[in-house]
Amino acid sequence: MPIVNRAAELHAEIREWRRDLHRRPEILFDVHETAAFVREKLERFGCDEVATGIGRTGVVGIIRGSRGEGPCVGLRADMDALPLQEATGKPYASAMPGRMHACGHDGHTAMLLGAAKYLAETRNFAGTVAVIFQPAEEGGGGGNEMVKDGMMERFGITRVFGMHNLPGLPVGQFGIRPGPIMASTAEFAITVHGKGGHAAMPHRTVDPVVMAAQIVLGLQTIAARSIDPLESVVVSVTKVHGGDAHNIIPDKVELAGTIRTLKREVSALAEERLHAICRGIADAGGASVSVEYDPNYPVTVNHPEETGFAGSVASEVAGAANVFTDMPPMMGGEDFSYMLEARPGAFIFVGNGDSAGLHNPAYDFNDEAIPHGVSYWVRLAERALAP
Repeated sequence: MPIVNRAAELHAEIREWRRDLHRRPEILFDVHETAAFVREKLERFGCDEVATGIGRTGVVGIIRGSRGEGPCVGLRADMDALPLQEATGKPYASAMPGRMHACGHDGHTAMLLGAAKYLAETRNFAGTVAVIFQPAEEGGGGGNEMVKDGMMERFGITRVFGMHNLPGLPVGQFGIRPGPIMASTAEFAITVHGKGGHAAMPHRTVDPVVMAAQIVLGLQTIAARSIDPLESVVVSVTKVHGGDAHNIIPDKVELAGTIRTLKREVSALAEERLHAICRGIADAGGASVSVEYDPNYPVTVNHPEETGFAGSVASEVAGAANVFTDMPPMMGGEDFSYMLEARPGAFIFVGNGDSAGLHNPAYDFNDEAIPHGVSYWVRLAERALAP
């Protein structure tokens, strides 16, 4: 079954919602204007209930079907933007300096609003649809906050589904896989404490710069020499700060970065090796080291049955040839993982075409993807809740 006719009819209206949201990006849990925009739309559509303040600033709309009793299926979109200066030059570019929708959450929100409008009009299902609009996906763990706030129990959600756009995947195509589809994320901060002094007399110092450099290189042996080559792991040092002058060896150097894996046991081993490498190098150089390690989002794991169901729905919308049901996992993180730990479900990618990459100042959500995403949500709800 191709694009839903009503989704095509609503395309221009949904596009304008998306661009309105794009002009006014908000960060983490501070999505009050976006949440108000969502709430107003859901109330106007005639949702049976619109709950706000879930997980601090999340919004949930409840739409009950007209064809009898049934379970409740959750459909989730994220609302927050990134602390990034936009460089698209588009007429609807961010009006907020240092903030932009560089991950397409404006498109995710608009597409789910479009599906909510359709489902509230038709109600051709038995049971309940919960449309979930989540704050703070970009590092704040808003998905976890909504789960901890009792969202699943409050609305009786039995299965939950998520969707994200993917640059490089053609518009009109979908990608999904059972099992791990996105990585766990962990963040680390390392401080090497030495003894500063004159750069011309290094023998009178304990040089933290040299040891920090050794640590940066040593951490790369986690993937190269500590983890099975058939497993997936990324260790990236992304920040280095030490010293303020060309002729002074500083007292300390600060490093920071991230570790990504697709298995908990691999993540645990990587953390163990990080601590050991830092201690060993610091001890050998006569310095001390402190390590802060923050396990962040867990692995996003698609449930097999729900993944097969979501792939079949996408095939109805796009045709089987345009749905990749065994796409490679990605090493980016996603806090929809918390919802998939709480309930069975699946996370799918929808094509954004030949656009700039996610988290890039030149990125923009492709509005041509809107009818495909809306149609997927509509068909998924109607099939999941078929009488």
